[in-house]
Amino acid sequence: MIITLLKGMMEDDDQVFSMTKMMRRKTCLIMIMMMGMFVTTTYAAGDTNNVYSPCLDAKVQTGDGFTFGIAFASNKQSFLQDNGGPQLSPCDRRLGLASNGASVAVFRPKVDEISLLTVNRNDTASGSGYMVAFAGQKYAARSLPIMFADNTHTITSFTLVLEFSGGTLQNLFWKSYGCNSCSGGGNICLNNTDCAVPNSKCQENGGSGCNIGIQLAFSGTDKNLDVLNSWYEVKNLRQYSLYTLYSNLRDTIVAPYEKFF
Repeated sequence: MIITLLKGMMEDDDQVFSMTKMMRRKTCLIMIMMMGMFVTTTYAAGDTNNVYSPCLDAKVQTGDGFTFGIAFASNKQSFLQDNGGPQLSPCDRRLGLASNGASVAVFRPKVDEISLLTVNRNDTASGSGYMVAFAGQKYAARSLPIMFADNTHTITSFTLVLEFSGGTLQNLFWKSYGCNSCSGGGNICLNNTDCAVPNSKCQENGGSGCNIGIQLAFSGTDKNLDVLNSWYEVKNLRQYSLYTLYSNLRDTIVAPYEKFF
């Protein structure tokens, strides 16, 4: 009886082991199928936008790269036709920005991801300056000119929102949330709206630097009519500055070792 019982237990163990092997095979099959679905989903969510010029139209979906530009000039009239007419896109040759000494920075963030863009102050117009964000040809979307520096200060933190409708860029908005994020590093509150650094502390004057940081977010809908939500996330975090957080982190980690390089 004992032997039979033990044999029976062994047979049961064999059955359990066989079932376990079957379950493992099924589990492996399910995992492979899930991995295949994940790879397919990841591939499908890759960059499907092959437009890399900020002066061409693009229709995008969440996860695509989107190319846009920011033009920098010494005054806001540079962005107006004949220095006093309607505002034109920096892509419009009638502006003649190149002949006026303007510079352009081009970026390609992922759609509906919060991005932090940085611009080297030395690559922009010296002294006072204005900037315009832009993209597209037919729609020629462009922001209003916004001051990034005057003769005494440089504004170091901005928020830019790209608004889409059905995947096509419609508007670009500069947002300001006051000076709650101004802290340390010689920052001051300029006009009760913007964090700024005295030009005497900029890199071009041998100081600590005052590069321009731009928090970028998206709103509206993509070409699949999926809602773009990153703007709401930035809006909820408006009392913080990603550029300030990045700068503080960089100063903490990198600054002690700069003397060795």
